[in-house]
Amino acid sequence: MAPLAEQHRQMQGFAAVFTVLRLLTQLKMSYEAAKTRADPYTKIVEELPEMRRETMVLTQKAVAKNRHAYVMVNNRSEGNAPLTIQGLVDCLS
Repeated sequence: MAPLAEQHRQMQGFAAVFTVLRLLTQLKMSYEAAKTRADPYTKIVEELPEMRRETMVLTQKAVAKNRHAYVMVNNRSEGNAPLTIQGLVDCLS
């Protein structure tokens, strides 16, 4: 799939009263490769700053337009979903 910002551009903005962002695997990486890379899912194996930045920008845009924003994070995106979520929360500070 395309990066988050590109997907949003292709949709021509927000189309609903909420938006969902799914952070799955690193761009151009297969599910199996991401699974192998992240196992045993106990730490961030590679921080993805562009993914985090796009997530925060799109979330802030959604909230600014009075839309709910839901961000679902998979362990295979950076290696440990709770730590990725904490990293996103830290960006809000």
